[in-house]
Amino acid sequence: MTTIQASAPPIQTSGGGSGASGGNDIAAQISRILNKIQKLTQQLNDLANSPISVDEKKKQQELIQNQIKMLQAQLAALQRQQAEEAQKKQAQALGKLEGVNSPSDDRQIDIYI
Repeated sequence: MTTIQASAPPIQTSGGGSGASGGNDIAAQISRILNKIQKLTQQLNDLANSPISVDEKKKQQELIQNQIKMLQAQLAALQRQQAEEAQKKQAQALGKLEGVNSPSDDRQIDIYI
């Protein structure tokens, strides 16, 4: 009989660390989620050949499919976060190339007319 975990640990999707460590954390989380999806998909395939009753197969199949959907949603959120961080890094790199006149929070001038 195949044992199925009923819950997966939550994935942190809040603003990650700065620099390369934030990107590596997201990449590691994405990798872990992809591995979990692969294992669940294998469990789903193994379930078809399992000698358990049809009703039990359906229940386990639904559980596995729900877990896969949840993991896919977490994966999509992490990929969006990774893309946003890549855009920020690219914008920062362009800002450094533009020179002194690039706007930033520490270099603002309020002008009143």
